[in-house]
Amino acid sequence: MNERAVLHVTGRVLVGPEDVRDELWVIDGRISYDRPAGARDIRTVEGWALPGLVDAHCHVGLDEHGAVPREIAEKQALTDRDAGTLLIRDAGSPSDTRWVDDRDDLPKIIRAGRHIARTRRYIRNYAWEIEPGDLTAYVAQEARRGDGWVKLVGDWIDRDLGDLAPCWPREAAQAAIAEAHRLGARVTAHCFAEDSLKDLVEAGIDCIEHATGLTEDLIPLFAERGVAIVPTLVNIATFPALAAGGEAKYPRWAAHMRRLHERRYDTVRNAHDAGVPVYVGTDAGGSLAHGLAAAEVAELVTAGIPPVEALAATTWAARKWLGRPGLEEGAPADLVVYETDPRADVRVLAAPRRIVLNGRVVG
Repeated sequence: MNERAVLHVTGRVLVGPEDVRDELWVIDGRISYDRPAGARDIRTVEGWALPGLVDAHCHVGLDEHGAVPREIAEKQALTDRDAGTLLIRDAGSPSDTRWVDDRDDLPKIIRAGRHIARTRRYIRNYAWEIEPGDLTAYVAQEARRGDGWVKLVGDWIDRDLGDLAPCWPREAAQAAIAEAHRLGARVTAHCFAEDSLKDLVEAGIDCIEHATGLTEDLIPLFAERGVAIVPTLVNIATFPALAAGGEAKYPRWAAHMRRLHERRYDTVRNAHDAGVPVYVGTDAGGSLAHGLAAAEVAELVTAGIPPVEALAATTWAARKWLGRPGLEEGAPADLVVYETDPRADVRVLAAPRRIVLNGRVVG
């Protein structure tokens, strides 16, 4: 059978959290809600169908040492795909992964170019390491290379201070973000601590990664400006181990990391309750494994986000935020089918029954 010919998905199709249909058809790789006339070569898949999951902070082509060979990047992408993640926002990578765009069996990637960090203030071999006077030029460069996003390193450990500290003066960040917006790109930033957040939001940033330093006095500013957060709670779970490893040399930093970890769930819940947009991201590809989007959704629920909204953060809402379609008429057929209703129990996301990418059953 030609898998791209006609696929019939039956059971329940979750076009949106409240828009549930009984079936959809896949014809030449695209979604239709009308039965094709004269269809004979039909394959049927039954279950609860969702748009392919989104991991909005995932590094394909990167490991803890920097860029990886293509064959390793391919395994990373396949691991994400087989876990149901079919759309990735690659939040910074030194690797050129454009070759993935030519593969209809790999997740679609929205790139943010390479990280932009302050000199000696980030992980070695990851970022362009520059000083504030060059920030606007590098942001413009990565805006042109990326797919509508640029990634800054907003804070990192300052070795002289022995703790996390902001990387960019507000004026430099404001000029760079304005240039990205002029070029049609949005800007996000890695931020663990508190001190960099107000300046970056007031400078016009669009998103904050991790956002563990988000405090109650700053949450209204995020909500007012519509600045999203991608909490990466599966990554924040590593903070105690990181703190233990660095405590002898940087005790102040270690204590700070533990405090950020201890309040992580309250931080995310309070932001969500105030109307701050929250999306699923895992930070896979550094030291963290790929294929963890389902675990991150479960973490959002643990933090106190209602299950349907946590589900939206990796499906309908996330795709809308990134400007990519879900299960609309005529959209590319990127969907995942589960045994039971994921709205009732998000843990079902960890066990996809079928994965359809570009209209082909790939898992």
